[in-house]
Amino acid sequence: MTPAPAAALTTPGKALSYSSDDIKRMLPHRWPMLMIDRAYDVVPGVSGRGIKSVSVNEPFFAGHYPDHSIMPGVMIVEAMAQLVAVVYVAEIVENGTAPEDGEAASGNDPASGDGDASRNVGYLGSISTMKFSRLVVPGDQLTLQATLGQRLGGLRQVKVRASVGSELAAAGTLVVTTGRKG
Repeated sequence: MTPAPAAALTTPGKALSYSSDDIKRMLPHRWPMLMIDRAYDVVPGVSGRGIKSVSVNEPFFAGHYPDHSIMPGVMIVEAMAQLVAVVYVAEIVENGTAPEDGEAASGNDPASGDGDASRNVGYLGSISTMKFSRLVVPGDQLTLQATLGQRLGGLRQVKVRASVGSELAAAGTLVVTTGRKG
């Protein structure tokens, strides 16, 4: 049985925190594509914040760019999308149910210990009005924010932001699927 994160033992409706080990149980991503180190202020199914510590050892820096390391914008977007997935899956983990229909996905009941909540992570459907306003370089710590919006059938609109300190690095809207097939 996979233990629930320590944060799961808090009062319902309270903002939760998830460590990198918790996140690995929630998402199907693994190194080098796991782009979020910690999540906090997570209100399951509603919003959350996260941290991505940017290291010179990230594999993309070898080619982007060898003499002037810059985190690719698509990787910033991926980090924000993974925070969205944590906020979404947190609702399933905390409630033991899938948010769309009120029932746990078949074989994915996290409370039973035999399920895999990460199977509920959907896909990135679109990136809208994304603007990049600051270069992100090794040594920076990205603070991520995600606020889930309305459901549009099997899609969900999400407002996302990434900043370094008080400087905005990227902001925009994502559309994600609320599950995956196959």
